[in-house]
Amino acid sequence: MTELLAARILRAGAARPDAVAVRAAGEEVVFGEFLHRVRGFASALAGMRRVAVLPTSDVESLVAVVGAMHAGVSVVLLHRHLTPAHLTRALTLTRPGALVAATSQHRRLRRLGHEGEIHTAASLPGNTRPEPSVTPETELLVGLTSGSTGEPKLFVRDQRSWATTLDRSDSTFAIAPGDTVATPGTLDHTHFLYGALHALTRGATADLRDAGTALRAGATHLYTVPAIAWDIARADSGPFPAVREVLSSAARWPRPGRAALRAVLPNAEITHFYGASELSFVAADRGLGDRDGTAAGELFPGVEAEIRAGLVHIRSDMLFTGYLTEHGITGGPVDGWCTVGDRGALHGRRLHLHGRASEMLIRGGLNVEPAEVESALTAIPGVLEAGCVALPDPRMGEVPAAAVVVTGDAPAPNDLRARLRDTLPAPAVPVRILRLPALPRTPRGKLDRAALRTLLAADRKG
Repeated sequence: MTELLAARILRAGAARPDAVAVRAAGEEVVFGEFLHRVRGFASALAGMRRVAVLPTSDVESLVAVVGAMHAGVSVVLLHRHLTPAHLTRALTLTRPGALVAATSQHRRLRRLGHEGEIHTAASLPGNTRPEPSVTPETELLVGLTSGSTGEPKLFVRDQRSWATTLDRSDSTFAIAPGDTVATPGTLDHTHFLYGALHALTRGATADLRDAGTALRAGATHLYTVPAIAWDIARADSGPFPAVREVLSSAARWPRPGRAALRAVLPNAEITHFYGASELSFVAADRGLGDRDGTAAGELFPGVEAEIRAGLVHIRSDMLFTGYLTEHGITGGPVDGWCTVGDRGALHGRRLHLHGRASEMLIRGGLNVEPAEVESALTAIPGVLEAGCVALPDPRMGEVPAAAVVVTGDAPAPNDLRARLRDTLPAPAVPVRILRLPALPRTPRGKLDRAALRTLLAADRKG
């Protein structure tokens, strides 16, 4: 049987009790102490099915996540871009036994309307509990589709799906005891959380500090997204020859950005993944990528892909269980196959992507649904019509931009953006709002998104 995630960490840590497990801003902890805290937190979860965690880049966030996974208690992974309605819905559907967050995040949760108890990993009362029995079918994680507007989906992953994902990581990337894996993004992003956990399963050090600090300290591996990679390349520092591998995910990563990072990390092999919270790893694109930007790369071992009516369907042993709804878990793989709505083409085992059927865009690794931005705009008095599209951005991959048709007394574009900040997560607020006498339409009367994108791109340059 494939060894489960927490068991890997406990085994790797027991072999190196005095080695540094985690470095964070202002704190460093060795494996022996880290595992002691993990077991203590696990014992406090007696009788719980789920525990909600709002993680930051700190040691206690990892203690809470690993402790819950060790106890067989599912982690409800909250994130900082939730609106009050999102938080309420997530907690109502998951019904966690406790809500855990760093002290610095308690005020945020109160602002979001949470009136119940909030614990830290250290303050949750301990209990006496025998060593937990965890099976591959045990629920591991309930995550929220990252940063989306509207109603985020709650995806469910079991212990087996992440264990098999770790197997792929182990066979693909050379991370060993004594290495240091930098994960400079906040741990509420599953890519960075997975990166830190991956490091711990290998007996390596997870460095949660900002990228510059971790690289200057000699990190050997870097989990990143293109936005952070672009910041590293522009920071006028380095080179950092100790970095051997870059593991990137999220938004599309154009060749110029990869080339700029390679100049700073001259000895690193750069790998950019295509995947999703529901799919885990699907394909990997190494090096600088193709010139037209459509290649997602070669399918991972054990992954099958089919194109059905233009949509990419995936089958593997890393898929999620389904979406948690008021009616239970629904929408999971059918006959072992799953799609998240991406359009694409397959050439042998090389996958190319052609956008999303839903027109969803990814801003720095966070999902934004244009339809929800449009709804928020037209809810403002004076806005008659609205259209939102993605514009390419060298740092964030994609950013939302919008056009509106308004009455004479409508707020100015900057005032519209200010109002949207009250109703939308920050990643969904358009970088630019253009007033038009009419939105471009197709012959069938639908919004012509391609024409709108051209208008907004021209206005942005102007």
